[in-house]
Amino acid sequence: MTDDELIWRISGGSGDGIASTSQNFAKALMRSGLNVFTHRHYPSRIRGGHTYTEVRASSGPVNSRGDGYNFLLALGDSFARNPQEEAIYGNEEIKPLSENLDELREGGVIVYDEGLLDASEIPDFEERAEENDWHVYPLDLRGLARDMGREVMRNTAGVGATCAITGMELDHVEDLMRDAMPEKILEPNIEILETAYDQVSEEYDVDAPDVSVPTGEHDETQLLMSGSDAISYGAIDEGCRFIAGYPMTPWTEVFTIMTKNLPKLGGISEQVEDEIAAAALAVGASHAGVKAMSGSSGGGFALMSEPLGLAEMTETPVVLVEAMRAGPSTGMPTKPEQSDLEHVLYTSQGDSQRVVLAPGTVEEAYEQSRIAFRLAYEYQIPSILLYDQKLGGEMTNVPKSHFDREPNPTLGKTLSEDALADEPHSADGKFHRFQHDVDDGVSPRSIPGQKGGRFLATGNEHDPTGHIAESPDNRVAQIDRRTQKLEAIRADLDTVDTGSYAGLDDAQYGILTFGSQQGTVEESVGRLNDAGVSVKSYGVSDMAPFPTEQVEAFVESVDEVLVVEMTASGQFRGLVQKNLGRYGEKLSSLLKYNGNPFEPAEIVDGFEAAIIEGDGDASGHQTTFVPAAGD
Repeated sequence: MTDDELIWRISGGSGDGIASTSQNFAKALMRSGLNVFTHRHYPSRIRGGHTYTEVRASSGPVNSRGDGYNFLLALGDSFARNPQEEAIYGNEEIKPLSENLDELREGGVIVYDEGLLDASEIPDFEERAEENDWHVYPLDLRGLARDMGREVMRNTAGVGATCAITGMELDHVEDLMRDAMPEKILEPNIEILETAYDQVSEEYDVDAPDVSVPTGEHDETQLLMSGSDAISYGAIDEGCRFIAGYPMTPWTEVFTIMTKNLPKLGGISEQVEDEIAAAALAVGASHAGVKAMSGSSGGGFALMSEPLGLAEMTETPVVLVEAMRAGPSTGMPTKPEQSDLEHVLYTSQGDSQRVVLAPGTVEEAYEQSRIAFRLAYEYQIPSILLYDQKLGGEMTNVPKSHFDREPNPTLGKTLSEDALADEPHSADGKFHRFQHDVDDGVSPRSIPGQKGGRFLATGNEHDPTGHIAESPDNRVAQIDRRTQKLEAIRADLDTVDTGSYAGLDDAQYGILTFGSQQGTVEESVGRLNDAGVSVKSYGVSDMAPFPTEQVEAFVESVDEVLVVEMTASGQFRGLVQKNLGRYGEKLSSLLKYNGNPFEPAEIVDGFEAAIIEGDGDASGHQTTFVPAAGD
């Protein structure tokens, strides 16, 4: 191992504070001057069940989880249900140690809590440790914590041991604890942190492992943020002041962040009985004149298809977020997948019109949250932000200056009462809300209660005042006008290419991806370039309306393209081929759908096997290669 990066994995049981401990450790590393990236793996249980979080830290850029890791802090599962091997889920007590060995790199470090974990229960543990040159530190963290105050502080003791072995000073950890902890628990936690640090430093050879915390320095203030944070703050900065929802993993994080912040800004958050009600409330709030949003995941979003269709027909702007997870049905609620792409593009009724954006990074999540609101309210159309558990839950550092932008509370093409007086009205005084002949397909709207702004809002096809109308001429005029918005939106988005490029401009080969795999693909391209492979990548974020010209130019510029996505059916590749109408012989797929996101090595090996060697056999990985049409 080298000191180029630390990839620290902390494991335990759900409810053991794994997420909070890892987040605080990542923040301490960030404050020390390093770039960080976290990856979460957890079961769909409130308490108990093996969970872990990785923190990758380096002085250089880190935009993805790494390949394996080099430091394991195994705390044990305090809420394990059954210690018997023959139990349906196996011996849960030992899993925080036993299930984390396969990905530990040679020369790595294992610190485990021998107060809860017995390594002798793992077959061949000592032999594997010797074979892989692992440095093993059995510590009674639970006993130490119990002796000094509370058993829950064993997490803090584990961090102290980590710092001792990796050579990390305690200053940044202690400063963080002082910022976050009340006085009552602060001093005991600092005491146990320092005690564990000193004990390990004195009783063990901490210089033996070649695993250490790198050194680095930031040029400007950094913030540790997840995609869920970024989506929420983008919505707030774009003027969202209403959210309605029903909890469902992993969308709940956005809902929770918005719920904490909106009341401070004079906004409203409503938890309702189901997702139909949530989306309907958001549509109603927007109709009444406030920027509004809702969201869900998987099956919850399916319930929103009727309110979504209503928003499309009444041309009520609204933003929905869909946090993808492995399906169908309940599927694997806490595992990432990108297989809701077609569901989000096509759910609802008839020839519907919507914007669908799929950000690939935390920075893009903030930007595209704002874009989603701007497009929704300027063009009076539903916008959907499509992301997954990976982007929503992983955390990374982002420069604070990235968010130094002006807020935008405007409601788009909304008329004042003075302006309404000059607009067309019917004989009975109804405002022509849905005019046939308007620029960009966007007919100006009024807000309920405005003088001269009365109109009908119905889910039926309607005439300019909103009255139900089924004449062929009116139907064609309304459909054509609503569809015209998508052309205007595509022209709007084309003013700034929202895609992300990496690699050699004149590369022979290409990799296409969308959403949360972007950072992993870009790191893979960098490794391939370093190895002399001529390849570049394009991360697409506009799912609808699709950036046909940009994607076609990318595909046209290379000999072959590998499409990387977390689906079993190649949905993104299908979307590309549908919009381009050709190039099927150029496009092959690398798919992963086992509940874990890609690692860079999987893409590198998959690319070499599929494109360079041509057989598609990337042994050792749970990925699937699907060749191009005709191969």
